[in-house]
Amino acid sequence: MSQAALAQVLRDLPQFENANLLVGSSTSDDAAVYKIDEDTALVQTVDFFTPIVDDPFTYGQIAATNSLSDVYAMGGKPVTALAIVGMPVDVVSNDIIHEILRGGAEKAKEAKCALAGGHSIKNPEPIYGLSVTGIVNPNRMITNAGAEPGDILVLTKPLGTGILTTAIKRGLVSGEIVDRAVDLMGRLNTPGARIAAEGLVKCATDVTGFGLLGHLRSLCASSGVTAHLSAADTPVIDDEIISLIEEEDCVPGGTRENLRTAEPDCEFDSSVTDAQKFLLADAQTSGGLLCCVPEAHLERVQEIFSEEETLCNEVIGRIGEPGDGPLISIS
Repeated sequence: MSQAALAQVLRDLPQFENANLLVGSSTSDDAAVYKIDEDTALVQTVDFFTPIVDDPFTYGQIAATNSLSDVYAMGGKPVTALAIVGMPVDVVSNDIIHEILRGGAEKAKEAKCALAGGHSIKNPEPIYGLSVTGIVNPNRMITNAGAEPGDILVLTKPLGTGILTTAIKRGLVSGEIVDRAVDLMGRLNTPGARIAAEGLVKCATDVTGFGLLGHLRSLCASSGVTAHLSAADTPVIDDEIISLIEEEDCVPGGTRENLRTAEPDCEFDSSVTDAQKFLLADAQTSGGLLCCVPEAHLERVQEIFSEEETLCNEVIGRIGEPGDGPLISIS
C-alpha cells in the first residue's frame, strides 16, 4: 500500500496505552520497540512479499534479509523469527517451497537469529517473509524521530532495485548487473547494530518500499526537521538504470506512486532530471540504511561501514532546521 493509503486505513484505530511501548505506529518507524527493563527492549517487525526473482532459494534469502533489516534499522540484533508462508500448493511443488524456506533459513542463520517456527496457508500467489523479534538497549535504540539539524545523511546501499527487478521481468537486463542487484538485496544491514551499540547514531531508517524520498519524508516529519538531498551524490547500482528509465520507461507502479505521494513535500532544483526523481522514489527491496550522523561521529561511522563492507557509505545530504519551506529540497 502507498504511504497515503496506509495513513488512511490506520487512522483513529483504538489503542491500549502502555508506557513500555517506546515506539509504536504513530511515527511510521521501521519496527515496534517494547521496554522490558532499563537495559533491554524487544524490537518487533513483520514483512513478506511475492517473488521478485525466479530462483526460489534466492527469493527466500532476499525476503528474509528484508524482514531482518527493520531490526537492524532500530539498532537491534535479531534473536528469533517465525516464517510466514503462503503458496499455491497445486502449482508450486514441495521441492520449490523447501528451497524458498531453505534460503530464508540460511539468511536467519547468518544473522544468528533462531528460526523458531511459522505459519503456512494456501494462497493464489507465493508469499514469504518473517516475523522477527530482536533486542536493543532502549538507551541506545535508533528511531526515525531523532534527527537533528546538522546531521549528515549517509546511505549504505545504492538505489535502483525496483527499476532493475522490473527490467529483469521484462527481459531487458541480464548478467553482471543482475548479479549485483541480487547481492545487494541479500546483504544484511548488520552495521545498524554496531553504530547503535557505540551510541554513534540516534536516527536512521532502512530504505524499502516507499523509496528514499518516502522514508526520508517520514523521518523529517517524525523528527520535526527538514532535509537537503544531492541527487548527483546519491549512489545508483549501475548507470544503465538511468537509461532503463529514460529509454525503456522501466518504472514500476510503486515507484510512480511513491513520487506522487512525496512531491507535495519536495522541492526539486531545475537541474534534477525526471529519471533522477524516479530513482530517488524507487521502491527498494531490502535496501540500505539511511543514517543521520552527527558530524563529530561521521569518520567513525564510515569506518564501521567500511569494516562491514557496505556497498557504499556515501554522504548524500544533510538535515536542516524546521521551517515554512519544503520538507525536502533536492539539487
